Formats: sequence, C-alpha cells, structure tokens
Amino acid sequence: MVTPGILIAATGSGTGKTTIATGLMAAFARSRTVAPFKVGPDYIDPSYHALATGMPGRNLDAVMCPGLIGPLYAHGSAGADIAIVEGVMGLFDGRIGGQPTGSSADIAAELRLPVLLIVDVRGMSQSVGALVRGFVLERPDIAIRGVILNQVGSERHSAVCREAVEAIGVPVVGAIPRVEKVSVPSRHLGLVTAEEHGGAARDAVERMADLVTEYCDLSLIAELASCGYDGPAWQPLVSHGPHVRVAFAGGPAFTFAYAEHRELLEACGAEVIYFDPLVDDFPECDGLIIPGGFPEEHVEKLSGRVDLRDAVRAHVAAGKPVHAECAGLLWLVETLDAHPMLGLIPTHAAMRRRLTLGYREAVSLTDSVLYRAGERVMGHEFHHTALALEEVSGWDEAWAWRAWDGSAVTEGFVGGSVHASYLHVHPAAVPGAVARFVEACARAH
Repeated sequence: MVTPGILIAATGSGTGKTTIATGLMAAFARSRTVAPFKVGPDYIDPSYHALATGMPGRNLDAVMCPGLIGPLYAHGSAGADIAIVEGVMGLFDGRIGGQPTGSSADIAAELRLPVLLIVDVRGMSQSVGALVRGFVLERPDIAIRGVILNQVGSERHSAVCREAVEAIGVPVVGAIPRVEKVSVPSRHLGLVTAEEHGGAARDAVERMADLVTEYCDLSLIAELASCGYDGPAWQPLVSHGPHVRVAFAGGPAFTFAYAEHRELLEACGAEVIYFDPLVDDFPECDGLIIPGGFPEEHVEKLSGRVDLRDAVRAHVAAGKPVHAECAGLLWLVETLDAHPMLGLIPTHAAMRRRLTLGYREAVSLTDSVLYRAGERVMGHEFHHTALALEEVSGWDEAWAWRAWDGSAVTEGFVGGSVHASYLHVHPAAVPGAVARFVEACARAH
C-alpha cells in the first residue's frame, strides 16, 4: 500500500505556503514518520523539509521526470506514515507552453492526492468563498479537501472567512493569525538554504511547527490524507560495476543535489564521499561531482583554497571524470566576481541582476563522460550569473536547445573528462548518464 499523503497548495506565491507546509511536516514528525516532497525543480525548500522531518527532501517534477511521479513518490514515501507534498507557486501555475506543465494540480491529479489550499485572507472576508469556489471548479480531476486561512486579522475575521468557505462545502482546517519571525531569510534565488542558516533554521522550523500545531487541526488533516497511486516504486538499480570512489561536493556552497543522485551512484557500485570545499581536504577519489548551490556567497573562502585548486587540476590532468552543474561550472572557471576559482575553463563569471530561469529541452552536442551526442534531456536553468565567454577554444559545447522565441542556444563545456554546464538534470530521468559516469570513473581508476 502506498503511503497516504496530502498536497499543500496555494492561490499564488507569497501566501505562506512554505512556512505552513514545513510547519506541518515538522509538527507531524513529532509523532510519526513523514515523507517530504516539493513540486518542481526547487532545491532550497527540500533542505528545510529534510530538517523538519529527518528524511531526505525529494522533488516531484513532472516536466523533468515524466512517467516517474508515481514511482518516485512510492520510493520516497516507503515506510512513512504520511507524505506531505509542498506545491509550487499557485495551484495551477507551471511551465508555460508545454505539457505536462509540472503544476501542483498536475501532481495532485497524477497521484490522486487530496489538496489543502492556503489562502492569504488579508484584505478580504466574504470574498474568500468565491475565490475558493473558483479553485474548486477549475479542474474536476483534483479534489480540494480543505482550506487553511493565513494572515487572519482577528477572531471575527476568522469566523467570517470560515463561514464563507464552508458555505461552499469545503472545510477550513486551520486559521493562522498574522505573526512575525516564523520565516527564514531569502536571497536572490529564494530562501537561504537550511545548511547555511544552521541553528537559526532549526529554530525557525520549530516555530513553524508550533504555529501550525496551535492553529490547525492536525487530526483532521491526517484523516484527509490519501493516495490513489498503486503502481511500483522507483528502484535505483542500473548496473553494478567495479568499486569506485566518487567525491561529491557539499557544504554551504554546494547544496543543490537530488537525493536520487547518490542512490543511483551507489546502485552502480560507487562509494560516495561527501566533502565541504570550504573546509575539507580533497578526498582520494576516481570521480568528482560538483552540484549547484551558492558559490557567490562563499567566493572568498573558495578563492582561498589554493590546495583544492591544485588537487582538482591534478584530478583532471589524470583523466578522472568531473560532472559540474551550475555552481559547479562557476567553480571551474577562471574567476567568479573577479575572485580566482579553479581556472580549468578559461572564462569568467559574474553576478548580474537578470535571472535566467526555465525548463530546457536540450540535445547533447558532444560525447562525454555523461552523455552521447544526440541524446535528449529535459533540464532546468536557474541562475543569476553570466559567463564572459560562452565559447572557449579547446572546449566543445555541451548542449543545444531552442529559446522561447525559436532562436538556437548552445551552452556548457565538454573537454576530456569534464562535463560542465548551467543545466540541472534530474538523475532519475537519466540513469544511463549516471551509470556512464561511474563507468568512466572505473576506467580512470
């Protein structure tokens, strides 16, 4: 039997969805095992989900992982008492101009999960009933089973809003007043990661749990939980090769990694060794993975690690594989915001105000330690940096895709044993690439 769950959605961004969803996870985790999920490619919210539950924060992305949502849900929730899925943006918001859209509604429909809708009721009272009615009627293939009122101004305000919602047949399962100091700091890509925020993040999560425990009906919410998916669970079984050691950069600067990546590496026979480039020595290894994150926030410390610069350059010179995504790419270039980085790729990176964001249907242009030329993937870009040179002598381009206006785009670098790109790809969607990386590590060994 697949674990019962509930999807926490909202009318839009900025309604308190992350605070309430994380608080529910932490509150339930005080008495039961909770499996946490986030809709979409977000890496930051799952770091708080993991902190709240003690379980890996996982993603359900119908765009990058089509056909895998049910299996990934079953895999990630195995052994749990309840699953809490935090939605993305508003309930129906997702990828523009593509199917699936990857919206919270798509995930709820595919898994047949009940939805709790969060409504920020500042500036409204009786009108909340009409708002909720519209959401209920928009898609008959999903079921909004309850509403949580947020930013309630008074007991009277709460009562009026509750009456308006329940008049259309939807129960109000929580009414949270306007409170301060329960959120966590944000920056240019969203929240500050839990790893970076340390003890303050743990304190914030505890306050979130206290808040929803006091103002939400946890027993009723638990009764509403269910799941209509009854298929198999995803299994990270690819092929066992020779034993290799794969170093996986982590710590505050490199936090953007999907839980399934390690599981796939280990299923292929790799021993995964996590290290923090801000403080740790470079481990003895056959391959190196540098995921996304916030190197620009730790650029001075990274720049000062001359020992790592020498070690990684020697790693590459020995023909050992490197897989660098987004922040990993930035660490490989000459400079980031004028601070020396590893200097492997002769270009420079700098922060800029413009955000590059969106899904990319990409085709591999070059054989590499991950992909073969012509292979297609669905990836995601999310960064505020830009490169001075996007084409560099001695390096091949990694990817090509079409921009929204139809223009051709090329991106990333492939050279020898290195694959470096801004593009994030969910490893569960490309298990063959993970196996190929491990095979390359074995050859280097």
